[in-house]
Amino acid sequence: MFCLFFTAWPVNDLSGAMQSDTTRFAAFFNHCLGSGVYIAPSKFETGFISPAHEPGQIEETARIFREIGRAHC
Repeated sequence: MFCLFFTAWPVNDLSGAMQSDTTRFAAFFNHCLGSGVYIAPSKFETGFISPAHEPGQIEETARIFREIGRAHC
């Protein structure tokens, strides 16, 4: 299970989540989608990893997250 928030601090509650950068999340989401990785389209949703995801898929997704984060967000 994971959540992605674009802040300079840890998010521990709704107040912190509300302050996360929606524009940066949208850019990250769109770049993920363009790279073949579908995540929930709202900064308030949670992502889930399941046994259906193979280790190679998880590693590739993590690589794409890092690449997009460094280049665009």
